[in-house]
Amino acid sequence: MTRYILRRLIAMPFLVLGIVTLAFLLTTVTKGDPLAAIVSDRQMNDPEAVAAAKARWGLDRSLPERYVIYVRNLLTGDMGTSFITRRPVAQDVLFRLPATMELVIAAMLVGSTIGIALGVLAAYFRNTPTDHLARFFALIGSSVPVFWLGLALLYVFSVKLGILPGPGRLDPRAALPPRITGFMTIDTLLAGNVKLFIDAVWHLILPAFVLGWAVAGTISRLVRANMLEVLDREFILTARSKGAGEFRVVIRHALRNTLVPTLTVIGYSFAYLLTGAVLTETIFSWPGMGSYAVDAARGLDFPAIIGVTIVGGIVFLVTNLLTDVAYVIANPRVRLG
Repeated sequence: MTRYILRRLIAMPFLVLGIVTLAFLLTTVTKGDPLAAIVSDRQMNDPEAVAAAKARWGLDRSLPERYVIYVRNLLTGDMGTSFITRRPVAQDVLFRLPATMELVIAAMLVGSTIGIALGVLAAYFRNTPTDHLARFFALIGSSVPVFWLGLALLYVFSVKLGILPGPGRLDPRAALPPRITGFMTIDTLLAGNVKLFIDAVWHLILPAFVLGWAVAGTISRLVRANMLEVLDREFILTARSKGAGEFRVVIRHALRNTLVPTLTVIGYSFAYLLTGAVLTETIFSWPGMGSYAVDAARGLDFPAIIGVTIVGGIVFLVTNLLTDVAYVIANPRVRLG
């Protein structure tokens, strides 16, 4: 396993370079003009202003020159400067990434817990109302669009019932805690403000549930299918014949063998949610990577678009590696090669 991890780590810089190259080339073939995000409409008619803007942002150079300069700057951690915020893209990404990480981690906890529980219940009580309800819940989570589900739940639980708060990470009237980690729940605890921590958790429930519902649907269907296969195997019958309790048989023997293939789905789901939480963050006014990517795409902010793409690619690569390692830890009989 050590050799496998070492080979993956050696190959990772070349894969990242491929992602950078592809993202850089895609931004050059788009029909949009990046000058529209830099200069005003009135300045677009001024040749001197346009030439000055091109010189300042390096748009007057050839494509190979811009690519070499970008890769060289990227090696020092410089992703360029955003056309919209006028701040370094790396600074914007580091500022927004913790908000997305917090949301995605909460969504994965919700989705994995619900998905595994429903999958076990659906398999154990196969062809019963419990099985049908669990499968129906999974079908809704996998089929209903996230934007519709988010708006519907926000309208019901926040507007009509008033049970859960509206969009945002905190109450708009609340004072923000000192930024230490960027995770609102952790920063409120570090600040010793329990009331603000509870408020942050309440604001996290609805978007995490919306984002995690689709994951729960996928995981529950996978767990159910694997559980149905495992429950009919001989070692399960042997465990029951030896007098093992039903809970012990289902959880210790059946579920343990089912979770090994489920780890792959959980790992890829985490990477997908981290880069694909655009609609959820937009609906719930969550200031994370998704909303940053939307603003960059609307404003033709090419440095920000490339920066978000690079971060997303790195997340997929790292998650893929960690998933393989977790797979081997969960099932020592598997050899990486």
